Amino acid sequence: MIYAITHLAYFAAMILFIFSLHWMNDPKTARRAVYAGAGAMLVAILATWFQPQIIHHGWIILAIVLGTIVGIPLSRVPLTAVPQRTALSHAFGGVAAGLVGTAKYFLWLGEGPENLTPFRMIAIIAEIILGFLTFTGSLMAAGKLQEVRWIPQRPVTFPFQNIVNIGLLVVAAGLGTLLVFMPAEPWSGAVFLVIVALSLLFGVLFIIPIGGADMPTVISILNSYAGLSAVAMGFVLDNKLLIIAGALDGSSGLILSIIMCKAMNRSFTNVLFGAFGKVQHAAAGGEQRVYKQETTEGAAQILEQANLVVVIPGYGMAVAQAQHRIRELYDQLTKRGITVKFAIHPVAGRMPGHMNVLLAEADIPYSALAEMDEINPDMPQCDVALVVGANDVVNPAARYDKSTPIYGMPIIDADRAKMVLAIKRSKNPGFAGIENELYFKDNTYMLFGDAKAVIGDLVKQFASSGVAVH
Repeated sequence: MIYAITHLAYFAAMILFIFSLHWMNDPKTARRAVYAGAGAMLVAILATWFQPQIIHHGWIILAIVLGTIVGIPLSRVPLTAVPQRTALSHAFGGVAAGLVGTAKYFLWLGEGPENLTPFRMIAIIAEIILGFLTFTGSLMAAGKLQEVRWIPQRPVTFPFQNIVNIGLLVVAAGLGTLLVFMPAEPWSGAVFLVIVALSLLFGVLFIIPIGGADMPTVISILNSYAGLSAVAMGFVLDNKLLIIAGALDGSSGLILSIIMCKAMNRSFTNVLFGAFGKVQHAAAGGEQRVYKQETTEGAAQILEQANLVVVIPGYGMAVAQAQHRIRELYDQLTKRGITVKFAIHPVAGRMPGHMNVLLAEADIPYSALAEMDEINPDMPQCDVALVVGANDVVNPAARYDKSTPIYGMPIIDADRAKMVLAIKRSKNPGFAGIENELYFKDNTYMLFGDAKAVIGDLVKQFASSGVAVH
């Protein structure tokens, strides 16, 4: 009876996981997706916990308490920190899989070598390699996103780096193959720990040559690895729900990674081994290019004369937490009969959907959001393109400059608008490490400063002209 109830609960959880992924496709149902996913996990935990073979309830309660103590603060991070928070979640999932695989290996080793069948060993080796490299790789990714002082955002490279990295993975896989056939020799435990150490080291070396500009893709790839490690853990524990949930996680992460690479017109190998984001220094003695700057008063007058304004948000908006000020500006413009659209690039920000989440938090209507392919045909009719903290995703050099690392990446055609107002914190290059050609165009005017402050000043200019803010 308990067996039947357990598997019925697992089936219900599986259905909820599938619907959770489906509902994530639309911002209108994303909140429902979160509830479905959380509910599925709760059902899965309770169904597993109440099985007769579970006897150490005290340890389970202790783990739940400790997880809650850690999880509550992590649930309250600002939206600008969601990407690194997501990377930490992948790290937790990876280390959980790795530790479970390690525990099961030594448990079965102590109970007798007959327990370590080739199938079990293949699953364990896959679990620990994927789990532990996901753990350290995700920690490094979170550190880069958080701009931890001792973890550089720019790529860190050294001679023969790719050969060393691939070599580490090949050696770990080779030792794992050895253990599949000889799992219970006197030296097998030591070899197992060497595989763990190599996997942990590979996770670090896998991430350090990747620049901050590629972190959205890296996060989705790590998500895929975490899912695959969960699949292997499901085989080790003989848990069908874990296999299904891990497969859903792994496949969705892989699909998202493919979408992200397509959005940047780059391959997996280029993302993982291309050291994208290395700063390209201007040649000494070269011509100093000059920006044309505008005041907020002048910018407000330009916006007030427009019929169509396209706002292009980027990470600068997220850092400044300017989304609510943008909503106020949106209200001011639409009251004047001005059409306002928001152009969302697939890799804007630090993770997929980052801009959508921020704008949804500010209650920007979903109907006002437009994807890159949808908005680009309208850009020649756009009176003002308002770039708020975006950089590489609006750089026209991606179309024609083969020497730039973003060459071939699809961009939002901000330069084809009649006028461009670009809000930027400083004159520093973006994550790709290159200057943005858009900023030097004849129809571009710069508004330097914190995005929240600049947008706030624009709102004040409109408010002082006699139209109140909602």
